[in-house]
Amino acid sequence: MQPGPELRLGEPPAPKPHGQAVPTLVGDRLLERPNNGWTELGQGEAGAVSPLCNSCLMSKAGREFLKPTISVSPSRVVALGGNVTIRCEGRYRSMEFFLRKAGHPNPQVQMVPDGTVAKFPIPSVSREDGGSYTCDYHSIAEQNRSSHPSDPVKIIVGEPSYPKPNISLSPSGGVSLGGAVAVWCHGQHRGVRFVLNKERRHFPPVDSDRLGAMFSIRNVRREDGGSYSCSYHSRSEPFSVSYPSDPVELVVRAAPQDFTHSNIARLVLGAVILLVLGLILAEAYYSRPRGAA
Repeated sequence: MQPGPELRLGEPPAPKPHGQAVPTLVGDRLLERPNNGWTELGQGEAGAVSPLCNSCLMSKAGREFLKPTISVSPSRVVALGGNVTIRCEGRYRSMEFFLRKAGHPNPQVQMVPDGTVAKFPIPSVSREDGGSYTCDYHSIAEQNRSSHPSDPVKIIVGEPSYPKPNISLSPSGGVSLGGAVAVWCHGQHRGVRFVLNKERRHFPPVDSDRLGAMFSIRNVRREDGGSYSCSYHSRSEPFSVSYPSDPVELVVRAAPQDFTHSNIARLVLGAVILLVLGLILAEAYYSRPRGAA
């Protein structure tokens, strides 16, 4: 058996013998190569796009909006019967938003003609509301122009058999910009995994063999301020999660004034100016005629 023709990466296949055309998709163009060279098949004699090329162009143009961001408020861990809101934020106005839950074929739909954010409230959360959610959007005016789906977010319904933990901050009176703060979560079970919750923020879980765990936030920024809660679950049963703790508020203050670098330079400059003014006044005083009134 003779080996077939060699194919090189990035090059279209060689033409078949006897002048037979070989249709080949290159990017979003459909080309054929008889023996006399490449010919684009995107347009027919009447100006119509070939079905294959048309489907390629539609699939390429149908996902032209950037994916939205999705978040859960007040926390992605919610007690049974509690309230939670899923927030989907796009990049453009006049869009129709779709909230999709994994395993459920029918999405929730919300039209937002004058904004970029859709809010999907879930009152009185049941166990069936737990799971993974994504959202996407498309143009109200042009239905075929849509976005890619958002990253997934999970809603976890708390387990009543796990008492809710307590949460505290150290220091408790607030923290200055650039400082550090420790968030302590205290539960009632040993050997569990603790989770720190904040809207639009993800913290790696912490395994602990004690009754509590610490989450450290260093180089505090303004966006670190806000409401925090925590929860915990068994390491072997990640979906049996405690009710979330009561929230605690982290207050971020402006950085305290110091006398280093630029402040010291300002003080030195001020002292020099005062000294120069004093010398000018002294010279004017002693240089005036003695008989002058």
